[in-house]
Amino acid sequence: MTELRVESPRRPIRSYVLRQGRFSPAQQRARELLLPRFGVAFAAAPLDFEVVFGHKAPTVLEIGFGMGESTVAIAETMPDHDFLAVDVHGPGVGSLLKRIDERRLTNVRVVQHDAVEVVTQMIPADALASIHIFFPDPWPKKRHHKRRLLQPGFVHELALRLEPGGYLHAVTDWQDYAAAILTTFAAEPALRNTARDYAERPAYRPITKFELRGIGLGHGVWDVIFRRR
Repeated sequence: MTELRVESPRRPIRSYVLRQGRFSPAQQRARELLLPRFGVAFAAAPLDFEVVFGHKAPTVLEIGFGMGESTVAIAETMPDHDFLAVDVHGPGVGSLLKRIDERRLTNVRVVQHDAVEVVTQMIPADALASIHIFFPDPWPKKRHHKRRLLQPGFVHELALRLEPGGYLHAVTDWQDYAAAILTTFAAEPALRNTARDYAERPAYRPITKFELRGIGLGHGVWDVIFRRR
């Protein structure tokens, strides 16, 4: 097992701007009532997934789940896996919690916190079956590229949290970000590509309304899937 030290990393640059937006009444109510039930509080200590979920199963980390549509769709089709979903935005957290409750899912837990701190301080080494990062903020202006989430240092931390053979799956509809992700993943010694370059969309990843709208406008979508060596 890879040895990790839990420490507080320096985070002078964040990959997001906290725009909470407006909660709908349903989102606000779900967050207030359901976060204590399905939420996991941030703490600078490694999680025991068997304790978190109440059973032992392969665990998937999802970073940046938006309104939770894809998270719920995947969790429903993979009931033998557990999903730890991480995001900072309150309305999205409320939306996901509402969906979890409506679908009566028992295999999803939610952390409302900075994903970098969750990964570096809460996720043990070699603990994850897979990591999903779908449509992270592309920060399209060149001067903002330093804010992009998938920088080499963070990709290295993600790789260390995967079990051998576990996969890291990122998706973007910005071609220059896709190229940067592919280059960054390929440069990480602990990872190997599952394709020659970009991967075909796997069956487990649903096509969202947002993605369909982009495809209709002629936008491309790039999947990058690497496995832990």
